[in-house]
Amino acid sequence: MKPAERRLRRELPVVRRHLAASTALALLGAGLVVGQAVLLAGLLADGFAGGRGPHTGALAALAAVLGLRALLAWARGTLARRAAAEAGRALRERLADRLRRTGPHRLAARRHGETATLLTRGPDALDPYLTGYLPAMAACAVVPLAVVGWLCRTDWPSALIIVVTLPLIPVFGALVGAHTARRTARQWRLLARLGGHFLDVLAGLPTLRAFGREHHQSGVVREMADAHRRATMRTLRVAFLSSLVLETVATLSVALVAVPVGLRLLAGELDLRTALVVLLLAPEAHLPLRAAGGAFHDSAEGIAVAERVFAVLDEEEPMAAAPGPVPGGRTARLRLDAVTVHHPGRAEPALDAVSLTVRPGERLALVGPSGAGKSTLLALLLGFTAPTTGRVLVDGTDLAALDPDGWLTQVAWVPQRPHLFAASIADNIRLGRPGASDAEVRAAARAAHADGFAEALPQGYDTLLGEHGAGLSAGQRQRVALARAFLKDAPVLLLDEPTAHLDPESEAAVARATADLMRGRTAVVVSHRGSLLPHADRIVTVRAGVLGPAPAGEGPVRP
Repeated sequence: MKPAERRLRRELPVVRRHLAASTALALLGAGLVVGQAVLLAGLLADGFAGGRGPHTGALAALAAVLGLRALLAWARGTLARRAAAEAGRALRERLADRLRRTGPHRLAARRHGETATLLTRGPDALDPYLTGYLPAMAACAVVPLAVVGWLCRTDWPSALIIVVTLPLIPVFGALVGAHTARRTARQWRLLARLGGHFLDVLAGLPTLRAFGREHHQSGVVREMADAHRRATMRTLRVAFLSSLVLETVATLSVALVAVPVGLRLLAGELDLRTALVVLLLAPEAHLPLRAAGGAFHDSAEGIAVAERVFAVLDEEEPMAAAPGPVPGGRTARLRLDAVTVHHPGRAEPALDAVSLTVRPGERLALVGPSGAGKSTLLALLLGFTAPTTGRVLVDGTDLAALDPDGWLTQVAWVPQRPHLFAASIADNIRLGRPGASDAEVRAAARAAHADGFAEALPQGYDTLLGEHGAGLSAGQRQRVALARAFLKDAPVLLLDEPTAHLDPESEAAVARATADLMRGRTAVVVSHRGSLLPHADRIVTVRAGVLGPAPAGEGPVRP
């Protein structure tokens, strides 16, 4: 059993319940298999011996056994489908919750297409494992033992042959299955890579067309899809080969039982009833092992996906929820105490032993070259990045000891490139406070100077945007993000270059709205442009991960 299988059974109660139910149903099924063989053998033996018609009571009993077997098959399938749906939902919820608690910086390091493939199609790949392989393994543990046990008291030489030949099926299955597992894992990696690259190509299609590279990327996607097709066909070839091997071994094993039984029957050493019972039960002993071998190939992709899901779940927690009460943001003092941050794969620290205090109600501006660590400092205050050493304190309490959701309710964040969803303008603004009324949304838009362009659209605030806010300019998207912050009305405000990449007119509008938003709040703003610096109480330079005083000529102007 692979580690992913053990974790599925250990961490998902529905899998354990499903395994227990499958074992119980397999035990009942084993009894019915034996009963069916005995009843059928008796009816046939009596018919050949006396030439009289079948006994009505025996026929009724046989019909009842067949009906119960059909009922058990229906119950097994229904329970398996329900268990698969519940397990997929539980695994998807755990994965989504893990990704939700992962900081944006770590999420940005992933390929979004691979993450989307894992989150959407991934858990569904477990269905064959739960509906086919797991019930088949439960049957393997019960049915052969019940059949061999009955044959031991009926005809022990035949039982001995079955005991000797039964292990051949799992041995050959394991030899082929190990090869299949490697091929299936590679097939899933190629599928995830294909999905990720295809999503990246779609997102960057305008850029590709601008540089005339769309045809080249079409060829790349075609090659990746062809590689996935070849990997899938190789996996299917191995699966069909495995089925052929298992069927051949099972047929030979049954033949090893049938030939001696026939010879002993002709010699008069065995009666017809016993011979028929042996011949009817011998295939039933091998059937669960053959079914498990076939189901293994169908479930191999699900196990590969489970390994990938558990790898994501086992990643280091960037944000650990804790029950500590969150101090009031309006009176809280924010402090970085000798904080050092190392990003994976980089030798130099993003921030090096940084100490900084932001007083309640202070408006602090961070300036410096790109890559100096300004955005990392904001990520620390948001709780999206954990310091390698040092502490981030909120009114003397370590931010890591606070409930992250409770802290984020007191923080409004306006990133440099705000994400707008494929929804209406009103819904994008309402993200700041989901329960806000239409009047409050319009008031926030006016405060952010976003009402002019929003009301000029054909459907006003109900105008639907495209992906990533398609349909709005960069300045308009920035003003929608500021409207979110106005609507949230949080006491702590973090802004990451809100006027970057804007034309002078848009920059002036965003700067006015930002200055209004900063008033009366504790604000930390990152800026490369000088339009916001006059509204700051203090300016700090960040250079190569180290803080320094404001450059000459950039001192704050107090209003």
